[in-house]
Amino acid sequence: MTRNQLIFLAAGGSAALLGGAFIFQWLGYLPCAMCLWQRWPHAAAIIIGLLGLKIPGRAMPILGAVAAASTGSIGFYHMGVERDWWEGPSSCTGGGQLQGLDGASLLAVEGPKVIMCDQVSWEFLSLSMPTWNGIFSFGLVAIWIMAALAAGRQK
Repeated sequence: MTRNQLIFLAAGGSAALLGGAFIFQWLGYLPCAMCLWQRWPHAAAIIIGLLGLKIPGRAMPILGAVAAASTGSIGFYHMGVERDWWEGPSSCTGGGQLQGLDGASLLAVEGPKVIMCDQVSWEFLSLSMPTWNGIFSFGLVAIWIMAALAAGRQK
């Protein structure tokens, strides 16, 4: 495959994962703070991919690999928080303070919905959404690296 085909595949993979996240949200699986953190590097990878199709060289594929590795790392960190392997951010885990919410807000029938980062909201094959994001994102890292290597061969 050519450099641009690989870039298109990798950026398209991030678009698919980001689209899937929004579909799950639409289906009622509201994201926690860490879930939202995982979305930003995918958005960056999409933009990097669009730029990479126009800007020659290895820089854009390398930046794309960094973006994909970032979201994958956050996904695996989130998985560890869900599995109680380590502590997560106090702002969104069971042991944290619910900042900005008073007792009336917590007891209100139509109050804000608090999504905790240490609770698994959906699993497939015993793997949570952040785990799947990590797996697929590191697959995208490999594609970005192949694009960078292809750029070197095209000189």
